[in-house]
Amino acid sequence: METEKFEHEYNADQIQVLEGLEAVRKRPGMYIGSVSIRGLHHLVYEIVDNSVDEALAGYCKNIEVTIEPGNIICVEDDGRGIPVDKHKKTGLSAAETVYTILHAGGKFGGDSGYKVSGGLHGVGASVVNALSTWTEVTIERDGKVYQMSFERGKTVKSLTEIGTTDKTGTKVRFLADDTIFETLEYDYDTLEDRLREMAFLTKGLKISIRDKRVEPEKFGEFHYEGGLKSFVEFLNKNKEKINDKPIYIEKNGEIPVEIAIQYTTAYSENIYSFVNNINTIEGGTHLEGFKRSLTKVFNDYAKSHKILKENEGNLQGEDIREGITAVISVKVKEPQFEGQTKTKLGNSEVTGLVMSAMNDILAAYLEENPNIAKAILEKCISASRAREAARKARELVRRKSALESTTLPGKLADCSSKIPEECEVYIVEGDSAGGSAKQGRDRKFQAILPLWGKMLNVEKARADKIYGNDKLNPVIVAVGAGIGNDFDITKIRYGKVIIMADADVDGAHIRTLLLTFFFRYMRPLIENGNVYLAQPPLYKITKKGFPEKYCYTDEEMENYLAEIGRENTNIQRYKGLGEMNPEQLWETTMNPETRILIKVTLDDAIKADEIFTILMGDEIGPRRDFIQANAKYVKNLDI
Repeated sequence: METEKFEHEYNADQIQVLEGLEAVRKRPGMYIGSVSIRGLHHLVYEIVDNSVDEALAGYCKNIEVTIEPGNIICVEDDGRGIPVDKHKKTGLSAAETVYTILHAGGKFGGDSGYKVSGGLHGVGASVVNALSTWTEVTIERDGKVYQMSFERGKTVKSLTEIGTTDKTGTKVRFLADDTIFETLEYDYDTLEDRLREMAFLTKGLKISIRDKRVEPEKFGEFHYEGGLKSFVEFLNKNKEKINDKPIYIEKNGEIPVEIAIQYTTAYSENIYSFVNNINTIEGGTHLEGFKRSLTKVFNDYAKSHKILKENEGNLQGEDIREGITAVISVKVKEPQFEGQTKTKLGNSEVTGLVMSAMNDILAAYLEENPNIAKAILEKCISASRAREAARKARELVRRKSALESTTLPGKLADCSSKIPEECEVYIVEGDSAGGSAKQGRDRKFQAILPLWGKMLNVEKARADKIYGNDKLNPVIVAVGAGIGNDFDITKIRYGKVIIMADADVDGAHIRTLLLTFFFRYMRPLIENGNVYLAQPPLYKITKKGFPEKYCYTDEEMENYLAEIGRENTNIQRYKGLGEMNPEQLWETTMNPETRILIKVTLDDAIKADEIFTILMGDEIGPRRDFIQANAKYVKNLDI
């Protein structure tokens, strides 16, 4: 959508103060989510968001992000520059007020310096400042250059004029505080993905990232005049498309609406919604309006063109969304979010506005592109039939289970506790490992579900093929919460679902198949933090006179060998879980006091969808490229 300059005064009068900055360093998780690497990256996003807000106001065209040696971050933009005049309430310069007082910013109410903004709570700059060892801010504005600096949120040098300039903009450099964060090592790929997303969402804005910590430097630049159309094309670059050019919907007004839609031959739906460039991962009223209109427009077209007969029922929303990739972006002046996390939009008026834009433009597109409309609807009708088949298969499974003495899979060795929070199920490949796990477990809270044989790749199958599948149905029944749209996280039987596979190629394949299944059909299980990967040891090292040692990595093994010497040392390489007796399996992999579990998290649904599509989809080329690019990271490859 075209960015128009918001003509309004932007000076100290627009900087409003709500309250102080006391608790940020004491409770950083309240403001940035965590002190892990996720929270560390959040600092960068907060500063970049301020620059993007300048772009949304029509004043910023370029944003440069640099990771300097020592993990120093520099964010520079060519916006208007933070106001430097004195703030009436604080007596400080407006710039110093923004960086030292919580809830001080130019983004509150109708008389603010911004028409729309992502940084609505005014905590971004001050929180970054509070959680950094030092911060330095340089402002170019009104023909002059100003600078101020801070240490752990405290002003070291107040705003000072240091020169003249013919440019405008703001540059922020900061070093995150290592006494607060678990790590200061930024992940270039994570930052690059987020900055690319921001560029897609702000048509015409150029964002670059440079990593000066490595030689040669890494560099990425993102500039998309196509906006959301380019975004959807990027998301589907590894998929077979039904409509080569995305359907584009744009409607300007008090609440601008921009939507891009493209259908693929895949079976999953991928819809991403944004408000003022904020990823609303829980959706909200804009997503509701999109889904309602999509269902109505396609059903109306199918009926009017006799693709669906009059006596046939309407297609369901999930049928019409099969294979869809869509991005929805709205710009709302005063959005109502659920808390500082901003994950769900609540403005009721947005539903109707999105529906209005969709109804007119999407209906016209279908009329003008009958071949594409027919191809999409044929897929929708096929999805409807598959859904009905899945329903019958699901009911058959339920009836069959009701007639049996137990509703649980026969191979499942259940635990005695019935309290989900304290229970865990190990999904183990093969009867041999399953036997050892059953004997070695703590029966009170640990259940064992052995699987065997080749598992279904759900990336290439609909739900009707999953119910009744002899490999996946035991997993569905054991977890107990259903799949797909029927999945109910409150019904899970185990607080931890642990994939325990061999540390070899076959084990990696099994883990990938199961994770693909959980991602596509039980995603809340991952989002809720219930899925884990067990880490069995790679080596057992024994030497007379020294304690027996299990090593989980090559590095750990090398360090221990350096300590005890290699001579007369026995190194056993475990190729499979079945090589361990029950006591060893308990001691190394199942005992909560000594085991290593890796929690599977979903930090980036877009990236996860791309990886699963590459690894498990139909396209061979992207998978080959991925393997070639990542082969150098492979360890312990057994041939």
